[in-house]
Amino acid sequence: MTLSRRGVLGLAGVVGSAGAAGALGAAGTAPAAGAAGTGAPRAAGRVRTGFERLAADGYAVLAGQKVGVVTNPTGITADARHLVDVLHADERVDLVAVFGPEHGFRGTAQAGDSEGASRDPATGLPVYDTYDKSGQRLADVFTAAGIDTVVFDIQDVGARFYTYIWTLYDCMRAAALAGKAVVVLDRPNPVGGRRAAGPVLERPYASFVGREPIALAHGMTAAELARLFNGEFLAPGRPAARSTGRSAGRSAGRSAAGPVRLTTVAMSGWRRGSFFGETGLPWVPPSPNMPTPDTALAYAGTCLFEGTNLSEGRGTTTPFEVLGAEGIDRRWAEAANGLGLPGVWFREAYFTPTFSKHVGKVCGGVRLIVHDREAFDPVRAGIGLLVTARRVWSGFGWRADHWIDRLTGSDRVRTLVDAGAGVEEVAGDWAAGLARFEAVRGQYLLYS
Repeated sequence: MTLSRRGVLGLAGVVGSAGAAGALGAAGTAPAAGAAGTGAPRAAGRVRTGFERLAADGYAVLAGQKVGVVTNPTGITADARHLVDVLHADERVDLVAVFGPEHGFRGTAQAGDSEGASRDPATGLPVYDTYDKSGQRLADVFTAAGIDTVVFDIQDVGARFYTYIWTLYDCMRAAALAGKAVVVLDRPNPVGGRRAAGPVLERPYASFVGREPIALAHGMTAAELARLFNGEFLAPGRPAARSTGRSAGRSAGRSAAGPVRLTTVAMSGWRRGSFFGETGLPWVPPSPNMPTPDTALAYAGTCLFEGTNLSEGRGTTTPFEVLGAEGIDRRWAEAANGLGLPGVWFREAYFTPTFSKHVGKVCGGVRLIVHDREAFDPVRAGIGLLVTARRVWSGFGWRADHWIDRLTGSDRVRTLVDAGAGVEEVAGDWAAGLARFEAVRGQYLLYS
């Protein structure tokens, strides 16, 4: 039999597989063990992503479906080819559309922006923009694209306010409204996912940086979150969160369509608590200001400074690892180190942002140096930095729109910090809500 060029390229995507991914479980989840890989030769202990397992199983769950893929530059194989190129080249998959999230399919847009609609020059496929779309508006996009199944494959970083998980949520809800199925291809939580941390969102503070009540550092993978979303937030008649703030979208009303037809394809070889450097996978920045896994490690705490008048390091080579503003000196680092927070040191730092806050100005502040990833709690570190910045710098202020409340999920952190509370008092305030979330979270975990 003679294969077409498209067929040969598609088969190249699964050359080197050591076995089949296995049948889907009763709950529509591919088992987390016994899977083979795509692309590069097998490395001892390397994690196999959901996409690799999908390919190793011959794309069986996509058979007979017109497929649209929600992805960005992180949707790659182990040998760094993009899954859209691999799927398009394989005659076993009828890929008809691509959907881009915040920052866009090719990842060129900055925070709060997207690339808009286009046509992918490599494949000729139409690229639709999902950003700022949700509910029926997004369902109409899926209908217009002519798809049967939405495939989601994007690298998350483990923080509630990183918007890709809410793109997943919005796509699930829209797919349910449009009568489409959803397949989530899992990738590691790069900061381990051993536990959840921080405050749980209160629904009146819902926005695109937090649609539903989950912890600030959720400690889950995308597939686990999809299972939680379907089981807890997309039940028939449950009210959808009223979204406000930046890029709220247009998701109003009740989730009358109920849970979506969901399949999650689990990884193999990933263990809860493993950091990204232990996976053997290549890192692709999931957004312009997330250059390394070290950035992701700090992000759940230091992104809180997006809600203040201090720079969170955008416009530097180490965003979210340096923080500061004009007029801050060594006293901040000294005060932060004085808290004795586990796993992290704070070093006096100076930098000049090339864009965003304080552009072109010399800022004084701190650089985080995480020396023990296991002990480090990014959310407590972020709170400690807020508390000490307010104490040592008279110029400290919150953003006028109280964006900090959207990031933390309520007004409690802001009001407690303003009242002079310390780290333990602030953390104690969210302890009960976090314990309740942990109990719910445990029902949807796929990995030990």
